[in-house]
Amino acid sequence: MMATEAGPRIVILGGGIGGLAAAAFLRDKGFHSDVYEQAAALTEVGAGLVIAPNAARLLRRLGVLDRFIERAMRMEIGWEFRRWENGTVLSAENLQDGCKRLYGEHTYTAHRADLLNALRSAVPEHSLHLGRRCVSVEFEGDQAVLRFEDGETVRPDILIGADGIHSRVRSAIVGQTQARESGICAFRALVPAHKAPEFARRHAQTLWIGPDHHLVHYPVSGGDYVNLVAFAPAGSSSVESWSATATLGELLDEFDGWDPRLVELIRSADTPGRWALLDREPLDHWNRGTATLLGDAAHPMFPFFAQGAAQAIEDGAVLALCLAENPHSPLTALGRYEELRRRRTARLQEVSHGRSHINHLPDGPEQQARDLAYSRADPLRANGWIYAYDPEVAVSASG
Repeated sequence: MMATEAGPRIVILGGGIGGLAAAAFLRDKGFHSDVYEQAAALTEVGAGLVIAPNAARLLRRLGVLDRFIERAMRMEIGWEFRRWENGTVLSAENLQDGCKRLYGEHTYTAHRADLLNALRSAVPEHSLHLGRRCVSVEFEGDQAVLRFEDGETVRPDILIGADGIHSRVRSAIVGQTQARESGICAFRALVPAHKAPEFARRHAQTLWIGPDHHLVHYPVSGGDYVNLVAFAPAGSSSVESWSATATLGELLDEFDGWDPRLVELIRSADTPGRWALLDREPLDHWNRGTATLLGDAAHPMFPFFAQGAAQAIEDGAVLALCLAENPHSPLTALGRYEELRRRRTARLQEVSHGRSHINHLPDGPEQQARDLAYSRADPLRANGWIYAYDPEVAVSASG
């Protein structure tokens, strides 16, 4: 498919972090795109996230980092691992100095809505089409055909599936992919800062680890809230949905007997969300004709490495660069994009998966060996974090 004088018609299905990042980077490279989002308003369901240096560098390149950090929190301490029963610090990293020195940028935590708003500021309003629910994605040769609930049919020159973990575009490209039960469910909640203990209000990303469970907390929203995300064995009532909820009592029951300071923090939380983590293998391919995938649609990963949003942002940057290098050959551009991104994201899917076992070890010899290893290691260089952060390792839009 040759580009027209005005450029190819690029449609992005999904207006979340990955979709808006792709639209912003495409615009930066001189391309127009249309973002179709089924929600009537761009609001990010969920709570907090970590923006590591690999993503922060790209936000700076887009010119939106300053807006983002108006409400984001720059971390002074990260990967602070604490023992479940008494809060003993097993390991911690000085992010205040280490991240900038090693990786050229800082690490931030933020509410998802603040990241979404920063990315949206780099996308023209006329590019956003809200309240547009796609009901089918089919192919006519190499061209994708989208049909919407309101009856409109769209035939883009290039389709980017950024429509999340239940992606219609992925199903059209690779067929229905089976997910396995991971046996883990996640809880998320926010605690108003005035109700949170002092230790949770620090500019620190803290992980409490114990048998079959772990809990992460850090401040967000300019320090107005503390974000909690906790992981526990999945029950029969857990579903894979950001909108499902649990009761505060159910979350407290999961951490019964843990350090009283952590229990106090949980008691101050709002109604927690709860969803099941489903286990998915990396895809063999992302492309079909002139359609491709990015973000969770391409590489859903466990949240134990804090790289889901960052990898979606990287996807958008690399995709835009590949299209800029091959503007008259979308097939070549999409092939290069997949080649650059699939190996990296598959590796991060694998290491994220591995953390579920390491973080949840029962007390005993293996746990003691893990704790000893933590006490002797530099957390940013151990366990693969350097693979995610380092600009020499990451494939980013540096061209």
